[in-house]
Amino acid sequence: MATSQITASLRNLPAFERFQPSALRFSSAGHVRIGTLTQPSFPSFVVKAATVVAPKHTTVKPLGDRVLVKIKDAEEKTAGGILLPANAQGKPQGGEVVAVGEGKSVGKCKVDVSVKTGAQVVHSKYAGTEVEFNGSKHLILKDDDIVGILETDEVKDLEPLNDRVLIKVAEAEEKTAGGLLLTEATKEKPSIGTVIAVGPGPLDEEGNRKPLSVMPGNTVLYSRYAGNDFKGKDGSDYIALRASDVMAILS
Repeated sequence: MATSQITASLRNLPAFERFQPSALRFSSAGHVRIGTLTQPSFPSFVVKAATVVAPKHTTVKPLGDRVLVKIKDAEEKTAGGILLPANAQGKPQGGEVVAVGEGKSVGKCKVDVSVKTGAQVVHSKYAGTEVEFNGSKHLILKDDDIVGILETDEVKDLEPLNDRVLIKVAEAEEKTAGGLLLTEATKEKPSIGTVIAVGPGPLDEEGNRKPLSVMPGNTVLYSRYAGNDFKGKDGSDYIALRASDVMAILS
């Protein structure tokens, strides 16, 4: 087919209406005229990365109910001392609060941020905006995205905030009903556990805390894929989730 025929054929296709002709050389086909993509033709892709703050800025002050957290470094070794490659290191979900906003207004009340500067906190895995300044990575996130305060290395010591609940997950069944042993990969993820700690509750329209409907010691059924998963030092599994993700109290 002649070059003019190829160009005409492409121009008649709707997908090529916004192409501008240009020439590319192919070793086996001589000169073929195809389209050069113009910007409005396809949606753009966004690559998420830390926003680097210019060196002339030495402080970042969060506003409203936002909090600035210095991100904790990812673990480079397993508990047994095995070095982890970069792609196997878990994304850190905690850090130190280095600055807080002035709080927010709820109705006629002014409500302070739930955490103070210096607190060690755990936050939702994908919350906030990452920024880098003074050579360290930080996260700006809302007060409501902070799961709880954890001042030790033991997950069971987590103090949930707002409407969060900390649950110790029931152990997965080791066998099927017929007695067959299950491998780790085939064990069903349990959605039952025991409440270890609860937050003070969400704010109502007047800025007062509403107590949660569950309390420590309750055995509960919760949404299977909600919340943040943690592994305790004793090997036990824990999950921190919102009280609204708890579906029932079992007795």
